[in-house]
Amino acid sequence: MLKGIPSILPPELLSILMAMGHGDTIVIGDGNFPHTSMGKRVVRCDGNGVPEILDAILKLMPLDSYSEYQVGLMKVVPGDPCKPVIWDTYKEIIAKYEPEDNRKIEMIERFDFYERAKQAYAVVTSSETALYANILLHKGVVIEK
Repeated sequence: MLKGIPSILPPELLSILMAMGHGDTIVIGDGNFPHTSMGKRVVRCDGNGVPEILDAILKLMPLDSYSEYQVGLMKVVPGDPCKPVIWDTYKEIIAKYEPEDNRKIEMIERFDFYERAKQAYAVVTSSETALYANILLHKGVVIEK
């Protein structure tokens, strides 16, 4: 373990976050997400929920201020009565780390989300039970103060 590094992040994920460049994307998938068939690089964070993983990642990684959208969520399939309340939690977490003009969220159709996940730098697994809890993040530029 190291000081200041969230212990929820395994060494493999820390290495991936360091290797990612500006504009690269990372997906955190819920427990139902087809992680292995989607990701070039899959990092297991079993036993953890998406909000905890999201919070830990955003402590270390800025979102991309040059992208039209910094975050992508999987749109609810038409006809599905699900109303994902977890999205409100995501907005609260993102607001802790990003200024208001750098938290734009794109709603992505299910199969388009899968295609983007296949192109992502990495996919992180979780044990999240909430439906439609998948989230895509665009990495920004790290500016040292």
